[in-house]
Parts: sequence; C-alpha cells; structure tokens
Amino acid sequence: MPSMPRMLQPGSRGPGRTAPTTPPVPAARAVVDCAVYIDGIRQNCPLDFRRALAEVRSAGEGFVWLGLHEPDERQMNDVADAFGLHPLMVEDAVHAHQRPKLELYDDTVFLVLRTISYVEHESVAVANDIVESGEIMVLAGRDFVITVRHGEHTHLTGVRHRLQERPDHLALGPAAVVHAVADRVVDSYLDVVSEMESDVDEIEEGVFSSSNALDINVVYLFKREILELRRAVYPLGMPLARLSGNKNTLDVSPIRFEDTNLSSNEKEIRRHFRDVADHLTTATDLIAEYDERLTALLNAAATKVGIQQNSDMRKISSWAAIAAVPTAVAGIYGMNFDFMPELHYEYSYPIVLIFIISVCILLWRVLRKNHWL
Repeated sequence: MPSMPRMLQPGSRGPGRTAPTTPPVPAARAVVDCAVYIDGIRQNCPLDFRRALAEVRSAGEGFVWLGLHEPDERQMNDVADAFGLHPLMVEDAVHAHQRPKLELYDDTVFLVLRTISYVEHESVAVANDIVESGEIMVLAGRDFVITVRHGEHTHLTGVRHRLQERPDHLALGPAAVVHAVADRVVDSYLDVVSEMESDVDEIEEGVFSSSNALDINVVYLFKREILELRRAVYPLGMPLARLSGNKNTLDVSPIRFEDTNLSSNEKEIRRHFRDVADHLTTATDLIAEYDERLTALLNAAATKVGIQQNSDMRKISSWAAIAAVPTAVAGIYGMNFDFMPELHYEYSYPIVLIFIISVCILLWRVLRKNHWL
C-alpha cells in the first residue's frame, strides 16, 4: 500500500524552506499627525510625510510638522531617509531614556525633553509612585519639525491646536513649534510641583503630629521622586539658556536661529524662550525647596524617634528600679538561713510588705516628679 504524503504542520519548515519573516511595519503606523504650515496656516495635504515634505520644498515656503509616537528603528530609519537625519539622532529617538539636552547637527536642532506626570493617589501613606516620566524629542530643521513621543502622558494634540489658533506665532517658523513643546513640558513641571505641595504638607503634618502613624518610608519615597524630578528638570536649564541667548550662564555659544533658518524673527522667538526659562527657574526653585523640606523632615523624624526611644528607656529603667525593691527583699528572705530572727517574728510578713510598698511608692513619686514616668 503506497504511503501517504507527510503533511507539514503550520509553522514548520519543509526541505529547503526558510522561516517566514515578519513583514516590515510602515513608518505611517507611528505617525500621529502630519501637516504643512505656510504663514502659520495649516494646509490641506495628505498625511504622507514624504509627499508633504516634497510639496514644501517644491513651493519653497512653509514647513512640515510630523508627530510620531514610539517609533521603532525601522520606522525611524524611513523618516530619517526622507528628512536627511543624522544616524545618532535616529538612535536617540528610538531608544529614548536620554538626558535632557540640545544638540546641533549641521542646521538641524535636536532637543530632548523629559516629561513628568503626577500620579493621583488617595493618601501619601498608600502611594507607590508620585510621578511617572516620559520623553519628547524635537528635531527641527529649515523646513520641518519632527516630534517623537515616548510615554502615554506626552500628548501634544493640545499644543498643535493652540498653535493653529495663533497663526501669527506659528508663522515664526519651526522654532515656534520647538518653543511651544518646551513651554508645554515646563508648564507640566509647574503643575506637578504644585500638586506635590499638598503631599509634602501632609508628610510634614504627619512627622510633627503626636501620633506615630506616619511611616518613615513615605519620606524616602518622596525623596526618590524628587530625585527623579531633578533629573528631568535641572539639565534642561542649559538648553533653554542656549535657545534664549542668555550668555551670562553659558559655557558654550547660543543657538543662532539665523544660521539654522528655524525662525524668521530671532529676536521675538528668543523672548518666548526666555519666558520658558523663567518658568523652569520657578520649577527648579520649588523642587529645591521640597528637597530641603524633606531632608529637614528626615532629620526631624530621626530626632523624634531618638527622643521617643530615650523616653521609653527612662520609663523602662524607672519600672525596673521599682521592681528591684521587692526583688531584693524577696531575694534576701529567700536564702533560708537558720539564724534569721526575722523569720520567726510574728509581724515580719506585714512589716516587710509595708516596707516594700512604701519604698515603691516613694520611688514612683520621685521618678514621676522628675518626669521619668
């Protein structure tokens, strides 16, 4: 009887066959929005960023604003091929987890911003996290702006809508988008530190309250969250100083928008960046204040614990001293020597009891008067 042909199981390889490869995910999957802006007004154009860029460059005016959300390496490479991005920018945009920084690749500005979101919680005593972080990267050239978001709380829809309602500001060029994104991120810092103020006040009240209900780990949790805030906020000072042209705080030269063609009015756009830098200074001052308060609360809590331990030890020592009186008397009369006249005296027992009680009461009053009990 002829043998039946062997059927291949799904997913198995036959002779000379290779495993199926995963089809590439198009870059359009990562696109949140893509638009062309001329004189600050959004144009009717397709979402395809290649065609949008071609229209801008053929017209010789306007710029493309491309928004991406967590693109993978293959998607980002497609975008880089279309816009001519440096490979180092592509690597940073894909892998994220970058320190806030500002870099200039020829005439393309690369700005990394760390975003912070406040995590709602019923009470600091039950909170596991206070803030969560994300990342926004802005790549701006002469005729394009690319915003790459990492994290679920980094939406820029509101920023785009507000800018579209202000065509006069958006007409300043790609630098206006860079400013709007930086302004939104820095304002979120102020919102977070404002929300945290009530939490720090609650911790402070718990530390100095008469009850010992507050767990000291809560203070350490907030110290950790403050450290995360500092890592996100403090390094942004130098990039904003370069963008605002503040030469007093710079070890490097500021970004010249005239050289990069990011804005048609360098003086005006620097004014806007200086306003963002002022808001960042406010946020850093508040974070430093919270850090100092938490450090003081840790010291106060440690001091409070030490004082409480000393008080407990004094109470224990006082009761031990009182208990030592009947223990000593009982030890003496428990030796059972033959020649102890007191053992045969008729009133020995009540006399000893009265003596023990009297001495214990006397010790208790003395210790109470000296605030040991």
